[in-house]
Amino acid sequence: MKLVVNLFVMLGLLSCLGAHAADPVTEAINQAYAPYRAALFRTNSKAQVESEQAVAQARQAWQSVRERFAAKPSAPYDSDPEFSASLNAVARVYEQAAGEIGQGKLPQAHETLEQARDIMAELRRRNGVIVFSDHMNAYHSEMEHLLEQGAALTSSPQAMLNLVKRVGVLEYLAKRLRSEAPKALQGDAEFSAALQALETSVMTLHRAAMNQNADAAREALGRLKGPYSRMFLKFG
Repeated sequence: MKLVVNLFVMLGLLSCLGAHAADPVTEAINQAYAPYRAALFRTNSKAQVESEQAVAQARQAWQSVRERFAAKPSAPYDSDPEFSASLNAVARVYEQAAGEIGQGKLPQAHETLEQARDIMAELRRRNGVIVFSDHMNAYHSEMEHLLEQGAALTSSPQAMLNLVKRVGVLEYLAKRLRSEAPKALQGDAEFSAALQALETSVMTLHRAAMNQNADAAREALGRLKGPYSRMFLKFG
């Protein structure tokens, strides 16, 4: 329950604190986030050549951010003493991941790349900046935790009741993806279809849990990640 409480605290802060992306640094980071998402996706799909290309593009995009802003960031990052250190930390993550990809260690590289997401999210949090990716990250965190506990949560009728509670959190986070989507995405047909697929995957799991159907719940758990990954790659 501690994780659930932390998620709601974080989302409360997202609702009432900070500013939405409207500054040059955040916009640059957002642009560099697209090739980063591709690198995450490729390393997770075990594609060697594509992973090498994706991480190279992500490194190049991030280097552009460092060259433009590391020495003199604009507001609201201009009062953050850890700003340059955070940019450098992301660069080191890319360097390590590139080495691991070169050695054919794609699962390890994927885990390494995950660290960059956390560094960027913490950089924004420190400076009161909110972007849609923060809501995607909140959903991803709860989804991964749910998948890790999937076997335990479908092991008995009592466990299935706990699963119902956990799915409730995931449903809430999915609703946040809809309510907090930028206006540019709200009218995008491809975004709407991707979000609908994600919401359907959660609803299917909720239905199975409510019906105390362990087999259906395990199948639904296995189908959570696909819709999220496709949405993250394009819009996350």
